[in-house]
Amino acid sequence: MAKLLKKVQLENPQIEIRISGFGGQGVILAGFIIGRAAALYEGKQAVLTQSFGPEARGGSCSVQVILGDKRIDYPYVVQPRVQVCMSDEAYRKYGGYLGPHAILLYEEDIVRVNREEVASWGNRALGIPATRLAEEVGKRLVVNIVMVGFFVAVTEYLKPESAKKAIQDLVPKGTEELNSKAFERGFKYGKKILSQINKDRSSG
Repeated sequence: MAKLLKKVQLENPQIEIRISGFGGQGVILAGFIIGRAAALYEGKQAVLTQSFGPEARGGSCSVQVILGDKRIDYPYVVQPRVQVCMSDEAYRKYGGYLGPHAILLYEEDIVRVNREEVASWGNRALGIPATRLAEEVGKRLVVNIVMVGFFVAVTEYLKPESAKKAIQDLVPKGTEELNSKAFERGFKYGKKILSQINKDRSSG
């Protein structure tokens, strides 16, 4: 996975990311965390655009984040390298097509993926029970932070320390410890999946 993503970075110095779900999942905050981590703590360029459905909470929403080493002139995602789907509606809208070298990260307890289609993508479609892990940490509201941890682990676009700093900057005061635990849970889950993928490749 890391080699594939590094190849993508070499081919296109701009990394386009779309995170989508429904209002109340913290989708927009997840995008801000990724963008802040890249821009403030790793010296990269980052731009973010967001959109909401008819209702702020419960309606569909998405955030587009573009990261790069040089100035980003066009702020909208054209060909996402990472598609993060946190709701079934988001998957139906954005996850049905996965371009070359792109990866799909999805909430496996909520998103009803097309198993046959996902199987054809191989290791480029990775699921995580983010809501369940958030509940185990203490609150399902931190599902977005679990997903950020998962994103950081499997893409390796950001250093975990940068993401942790951005989380501490942006989450409500008094919730820093809870959100830190949520990030670690998602990050460890992602690393476990990568380890299994590498093990399978070695044995194959």
